[in-house]
Amino acid sequence: MKEEIVQKSMEKLRLKPNLDYDKVVKSFKWDDIKSEIEFFEKGKLNAAYNAVDRHVKTWRKNKVALYWESDNDSKKFTFSELSILSNKFANVLKNLGVKKEDRVFILLPRIPSLYISFLGILKVGAIAGTMFSAFGPSGIKDRLADSTAKVLITDPELKKRVDEIRFELPSLETIIVVGDNVPKEKGVVSYNEEMNKASRNFDIEKTDPEDFSFMLYTSGTTGKSKGIVHAHYSILQQHITAKWVLDLHEEDVMWCTADPGWVTGIAYGILGSWSNGASLVVYEGRFDPAKWYSILEKYNVSIWYSAPTAIRMLMAAGNDILKKYDLSSLRYLCSVGEPLNPEAVKWSVEELGLPFHDNYWQTETGSIMVANYPLMPIKPGSMGKPIPGVRVAIVDDAGKELPIGKEGNLVIQPGWPSMMRQIWQNKEKYDSYFKGKWYFTGDRSSMDKDGYVWFVGRADDVIKTAGERVGPFEVESVLIEHPAVAEAGVIGVPDELRGEVIKAFLVLKPGNEPSEGLKEDIKKFVKTRLAGHAYPKDIDFIKTLPKTRSGKIMRRVLKARELGLPEGDLTTLEE
Repeated sequence: MKEEIVQKSMEKLRLKPNLDYDKVVKSFKWDDIKSEIEFFEKGKLNAAYNAVDRHVKTWRKNKVALYWESDNDSKKFTFSELSILSNKFANVLKNLGVKKEDRVFILLPRIPSLYISFLGILKVGAIAGTMFSAFGPSGIKDRLADSTAKVLITDPELKKRVDEIRFELPSLETIIVVGDNVPKEKGVVSYNEEMNKASRNFDIEKTDPEDFSFMLYTSGTTGKSKGIVHAHYSILQQHITAKWVLDLHEEDVMWCTADPGWVTGIAYGILGSWSNGASLVVYEGRFDPAKWYSILEKYNVSIWYSAPTAIRMLMAAGNDILKKYDLSSLRYLCSVGEPLNPEAVKWSVEELGLPFHDNYWQTETGSIMVANYPLMPIKPGSMGKPIPGVRVAIVDDAGKELPIGKEGNLVIQPGWPSMMRQIWQNKEKYDSYFKGKWYFTGDRSSMDKDGYVWFVGRADDVIKTAGERVGPFEVESVLIEHPAVAEAGVIGVPDELRGEVIKAFLVLKPGNEPSEGLKEDIKKFVKTRLAGHAYPKDIDFIKTLPKTRSGKIMRRVLKARELGLPEGDLTTLEE
């Protein structure tokens, strides 16, 4: 199977890959690629300028940067048009008194104004904050209050949620409302009216590389979410990883399915991919297999970057839908968010003729850190090798490096360009990530003799049963190989004899009904593929798994519900 995956991947690359990993990794230094982006005088730069405006000085000015589609409309914007519109929005902010490092937040569905606003915020030198449009009043309040945001961009429908908690937000001076029927209220202005009045010319803030550009709040197991802050210099790593890992070429049309409320939607749905001059597709609507396939076909998408959850849902939908569409434009597929199960790689090879290339990173790391590359053989289930310029290791709790094949803490040597610069107003939490010479990811992994990294689980998700450690991902991967299972979430529950036993929560494929007989069949299926201690002793069938909007299974929520414990921060929970 591995040889077939390599062959299939190479057959459809069509273009010479941007990265020869073995050649580059030996002597790479970050200074080697600074010419990939554009600096102003005295080493200043601006991420939004690099993403859009520098292309306006080239033939790309009339190239389509954004293909936008909803369920009943579609639009397209060139780099020149995005430059002008984001300039206008920067002027709107400046006229409202927004200054460098003020926090300006966006609460919008995936409409063009979201992308225009984000770029405009960075051009002013303010800090952009993005929120999922599904957030309720509590999640909105937590983020706006903690960041002391000065301005919020939203629409009339979402504004109703903000109105419920606005009296608790003394720092919020202005709400900019996108759309029609904007209420005449103090502190509320119309996006459309202000944009119509604004100048198309703007002198972009020439920020220092370490000046803050955007912030994202990530959910925690307890307490409120934490604000991860990134700098303008992150664009260097976002640019080069989009080029290396996503293999973006001039001819490519890319669809990154992530919402900008998630870091992937910023790093590769805006900054890194546009910095490479790519044409991006954005779809505003909900997940639907037929609609997704139709978008791939309509826009001749060649690079597709999605999440394992979406891939598993496409698998569960069956191949009859897939066969109705011409997906021959696809040449390269990537995945991020959760570890990609081997079964999903096998499916994509068999049904799409291409493998998904898994990669790994975090909101805190700012861009891709470990990946499978175009010229590198895929080992299904592995997240690949560290990108050039990044040192990754597996260590014990004291920070000592462990032997090949030994499970331990996945750590990274600090200093990469896109590393988070701060957790907003929480230095103690920021410092807790760093021990000795390492940044601790909080993930458990191992590394094989070839340098491939294998994910085991979040440190607090790993199950200890009968003296053995079991990673939930390993069990879940086998469970979804069963023909009746669409999705799986695995936790450990307390047991007097074994310490913990494994419990699985399963979503069944259409046409399968829960039964005791099916439970026993699934247990036997796992027993034939994993060690005796690693099969689920208990199984519950459920309609949906709790997941973040980025597609990660929230195992801690499964565990809390099972044991009757507090569920912690649920603001990023998918509807």
